[in-house]
Amino acid sequence: MRFLKFSLSIAAVSLSTAIPAAASSDGKPALDFQNIQKSIVQLAQQIVAEPGKPADQAKEVEKTLPGIVPQAQKPATAPAAAQSTSFHRRSDSYATNPESDPPRYVRRLSDIGVDAFKDITWLDIGFEHRTRYEWRNNDLRRVEGGEDNPIFFRHRAWLGIRDILDPFRFAVEFQDSRVVNNKYVTTDQERNEYDLINAYGELNFKKALGADDRGNDRPIRFRVGRMAYETTDRRFIARNEWRNTTNTFEGFRLNFGREANDWELDLFGYQPVRRAQTKFDMSNERLWFFGAIGHWRRWSDILTIQPYFMGQKQNADPNGFTAANRLDREIYMPGFRTYGKVGDLFDFDVSYNHQFGYSGPLRQDAQGYTIEVGKTFNHPWKPRLTGFYGYASGDKDPNDGVDNRFDRFFGFARPWSADHYVVYENLKAPKIRMDLQPTQKLGFELTYGWYFLASKRDRMFDILDGNISQTVRDPGFNRDRTGQSGDYAGHALEGRIRYQVSPRINTVLGYTHFTAEDFVKNRIAASPSCATGHAHPCVDHRSGDTDFLYFEVLISLL
Repeated sequence: MRFLKFSLSIAAVSLSTAIPAAASSDGKPALDFQNIQKSIVQLAQQIVAEPGKPADQAKEVEKTLPGIVPQAQKPATAPAAAQSTSFHRRSDSYATNPESDPPRYVRRLSDIGVDAFKDITWLDIGFEHRTRYEWRNNDLRRVEGGEDNPIFFRHRAWLGIRDILDPFRFAVEFQDSRVVNNKYVTTDQERNEYDLINAYGELNFKKALGADDRGNDRPIRFRVGRMAYETTDRRFIARNEWRNTTNTFEGFRLNFGREANDWELDLFGYQPVRRAQTKFDMSNERLWFFGAIGHWRRWSDILTIQPYFMGQKQNADPNGFTAANRLDREIYMPGFRTYGKVGDLFDFDVSYNHQFGYSGPLRQDAQGYTIEVGKTFNHPWKPRLTGFYGYASGDKDPNDGVDNRFDRFFGFARPWSADHYVVYENLKAPKIRMDLQPTQKLGFELTYGWYFLASKRDRMFDILDGNISQTVRDPGFNRDRTGQSGDYAGHALEGRIRYQVSPRINTVLGYTHFTAEDFVKNRIAASPSCATGHAHPCVDHRSGDTDFLYFEVLISLL
């Protein structure tokens, strides 16, 4: 909590002004939802009463949810867009563009379409609600088969100050995450009530480093407090937008330059925050995550280059929940990512990472890389075809004194697999993908992927209660140290339909069918069977094939 002494005090005052609260019996504040709802309704009535006011015209929206940008959110005229001086170009690869800072649901108060607020350009505000229904049949992440029908709710609110107190700025982001109708033990991936995922103070010196060749100010920004954000391709630092709860950190971030500049350097040192389901989240003081990330954009019409160095240092916790928590660990990772286009032929996104150091008594030696090549065809429906291959090493031999398992740090799990069976470790994953966008509001996605273990003697991350959270103990059914279960885990068909009901309401309907192969089938067969009366933990023996259907609604209230 050392890093929050400054920024969290500001956050508390600001949040208490924006969101009325009262104390609750479980240690987290209870919101006055009636007052909040009344305020939102009044604001919505004002917005509806002035339909001619423009929507947010500056945000560039991630191709994942919400993936379809309404016409009103695009720049007003094509010539204005062509005059942009920014060096930044987005990657065309799937789901790799980080969330904006502040997040895309946040707007300046002057831009919400209310005359009374048209001159308040220094205040950022945002409210967002998401509901997702899931139907899972024989979820492979669980030792228990059958059906599950959870319903997830996530509420967010943002309040930030910029410009008016420069160089000082601050922001707070509140989040409440819950699940109902959940068949299984609720974990910190699903529930995190009444908490802050951002609460920081910032010194922003707009012209500290002058300007780049296109006239963009090159600032120095120093941020301290609690931060949830994404960078590079989201594979090592991510908010994990799909999941109902969010990754966040406490520490500092120092930026030389900004996204619009031809170059930028991002330095950070964090302690990850441990999510407590019903109490205020606290940082993990035994673990530091640190790094330096460079961005070279001078040639961004052709390629963008992102070299980086990241690492984490952990002091062993004798009472740690997992075996890894109980080890002293130091892992260092140099790497790079580059993306761009080869004329009108194709676009690409490539990364490579090597890890070294130690994990307890074992020497760390691991690597991971990704390659994606795609082409968007010149057709009104914007058809796009991509090929992807991702590799992450696994532990080759549990007895050789070397740990070859690649560590994804704090990256996202989806879209490695939509059903969350695999992540960026011990994996070989080729995929093909097709996208269509018949209208501005309607989009289709179809993916077929194959999953192999890089080492058949290492684990498949999230199956059979292997790593479901810091709540459920790992029974060890997701690994065969002998390698006799094989390395072919399975293959999956994934599809999504995205439809934008209005500029502020997005919906997604998705389905995934996973077909199990040797490794999954053999691990189920080799685990103690619940049918024989074996004491828990035991596994419901089944084919390993699964189905996953979901429907999601995301509403931005401003």
